[in-house]
Amino acid sequence: MELRPYKCVIFDLDGTLLDTLDDLTDSVNQALSAFHFPARTKEEVRHFVGNGIGKLIERAVPHETNRETVKAVYDYFCDYYKEHCQDKTRPYDGIETMLDDLKKQGYKLAIVSNKADFAVKELNACFFEKWIPVAIGERQGVARKPAPDTVIEAMKELHMQKEDCIYVGDSDVDIKTAENAGLPCISVTWGFRDAAFLKENGAQIFASTPEEISKRIVGKCSDVC
Repeated sequence: MELRPYKCVIFDLDGTLLDTLDDLTDSVNQALSAFHFPARTKEEVRHFVGNGIGKLIERAVPHETNRETVKAVYDYFCDYYKEHCQDKTRPYDGIETMLDDLKKQGYKLAIVSNKADFAVKELNACFFEKWIPVAIGERQGVARKPAPDTVIEAMKELHMQKEDCIYVGDSDVDIKTAENAGLPCISVTWGFRDAAFLKENGAQIFASTPEEISKRIVGKCSDVC
């Protein structure tokens, strides 16, 4: 079977390109502490992320917390995380080499994330600016993943059609996002969800290392299409 030649790769950010879990956990607990709420473990925060900061905070605060207090914790988190989103965050091993390989092969690259838009753009500028020109996060007026809106916006900014694009992420939200956007999805297994969970949620194509992403896309592995 002849395989479709992709021209564009759209990446999730947290758990896919960047290990952000320590900074997210620290920022969540700083916000919780400010309101005298109990701290959350790193593993708890791992399972809270994926649906945007609003949902992260809703899941982190005690169940009976009123809406006004949740909003106050959210605001505190955003202010704190803006100043500390790069303290411990780093690209996963092999990510920069993979991006370099894709860029040299002529692929256009983008990031779409449910993280706040200011943080997505700041982290992209810090770590990936020389490879990735388009980075889109959660903002007013654009539906967050798993709605396809941010993916569609990225394709527009890169002047790409969906037939040209493939999506890479680490979560069930990413699988659904790719499906809603009409794109094939590579699910990475080093992020915030394990392979068994991803398979249960519909993942069909896996990468266990960043190098495998390059091999699947550049090498045109037959199970991508």
